[in-house]
Amino acid sequence: MAKLQAHHVRLTTFIHATEDEDKVLEAIAIFIPEEIDEDDVLFDVEETTGFFGNPIKVVNVEIKRSKAVRTFLKNFKELLSEEDKKYILGNLDEKVDDEGTLYIRFNKQKAYLGEAKVDEGADVVQVRIKVKAFPMRKESVVKAVKEWLEE
Repeated sequence: MAKLQAHHVRLTTFIHATEDEDKVLEAIAIFIPEEIDEDDVLFDVEETTGFFGNPIKVVNVEIKRSKAVRTFLKNFKELLSEEDKKYILGNLDEKVDDEGTLYIRFNKQKAYLGEAKVDEGADVVQVRIKVKAFPMRKESVVKAVKEWLEE
């Protein structure tokens, strides 16, 4: 059984002035399994201003501890539909950067409704997984993710 290993996981989304903050937080919460201890989740909301002067909040969630990251990855893979796995696999080279981070974006509205659906739009929850691979090269990370998703 191919297991993906990761250093940490980061989730990021935006709360626009027109959105209900609680609903956006519920959308991001579907990605964080209940089994993960609250102390293992670093949660930060930063207030900023958009291009037209509108208030925007940036939500950042980070999971760093090994056990919590493993739990996240197991749950994360279960959230993915077969269609989304195929999409990620078909675009894997674009989804992994040279530092070994896997980037996947999910539709924020669908996440609020309890469905993790990959989306390349603007209104998303971005999941970044800093993958452990040896040697630490993009090719090694792509191979590890491919094996993990195909099993």
